[in-house]
Amino acid sequence: MRYEDLAKEKFEKLRTKKDVLILSVESSCDETSIALVENGRKVLSNVISSQIEIHKLYGGVVPEIASRNHIKNITGVLDEALANSGKSLRDVDAVAVTFGAGLIGALLVGVNFAKTLAYALKVPLIAVSHVHGHIGANYISHPQLTPPFLCLMVSGGHTAIVEVEDYCKIKLLGWTVDDSVGECFDKVARVLGLSYPGGPNIEKLAKEGKEEIKFNYRLPLKDSYNFSFSGLKTAVVNYVHNKEQKNEEFSKADVAKSFQNIAVEELVTKTMHACRNTAAKKLVVAGGVGANMELRRQLEVQCKKNQIELFAPDLKYCTDNAAMIGSIAYYYIKVGKGLADLTLTAVPTVPI
Repeated sequence: MRYEDLAKEKFEKLRTKKDVLILSVESSCDETSIALVENGRKVLSNVISSQIEIHKLYGGVVPEIASRNHIKNITGVLDEALANSGKSLRDVDAVAVTFGAGLIGALLVGVNFAKTLAYALKVPLIAVSHVHGHIGANYISHPQLTPPFLCLMVSGGHTAIVEVEDYCKIKLLGWTVDDSVGECFDKVARVLGLSYPGGPNIEKLAKEGKEEIKFNYRLPLKDSYNFSFSGLKTAVVNYVHNKEQKNEEFSKADVAKSFQNIAVEELVTKTMHACRNTAAKKLVVAGGVGANMELRRQLEVQCKKNQIELFAPDLKYCTDNAAMIGSIAYYYIKVGKGLADLTLTAVPTVPI
């Protein structure tokens, strides 16, 4: 029997199978990760090989270097993931992989590795959206969480408010019209001379800030769920450059604190506006910027005030990891979505 026919037959059986073990692969940026996840909620292992120290030398991710290191690391990551899980490849019911969004070269490493595994094991190959994966991180951290809920998606590549009506039924309410909030954090960090990754370093420096700086900036798109961060980025960059050109002293910590407060205010204000208008009772945070403690603190205050239950992933599941891909892949299977064949390729962008 051809692989495609066998995979389709097994895929249909998995939709009603009681226990489903998924081996998942994530390589969308600079983390090589493989996980084994059971029934979308139980993580048996989640191994991540990070390239942060490598890319720190260049002030950001260099795509070609990221791709090479994925190739170098991925087999060892698989071996470690299997050893930590107590399972073997014979136990795997399906292989899931991030096919987009992300760096095309980095994604291709994971996609081709996953295709090879699926073909060799004669199990279904599941193509997963990286964006949906970030939502799935919450199903791991909060086993009691079920749709419907509103989700604030905040990462290096995405900033959006989405309505999750069911596990695989997502409605886009608002999105960034320019930079993502994660990208904005990174660019402000760079102008302040902070190393990669920018977000955590901005947050750390902001704790030392004392004075609130009034940048030449006003919150845009006030009557919309959409976001805009390019104006804030420009205002901060102009402030810093003006000070430097005039040889005037200024506090980088104050800049970091003031910038973070404004960025968080925009995220929280618009998210709570959407919650009220949709009568949402549950709010979920997803993506790497969801690890920002000031964002979590302000959302917690507002959710408590508006009697909304707040969910955010454990910090280890906020950044890119394969466990979140294995989680959402389980729900893809249950609704008959995501089955791919050996022509699967990587794409740099995916619709939410």
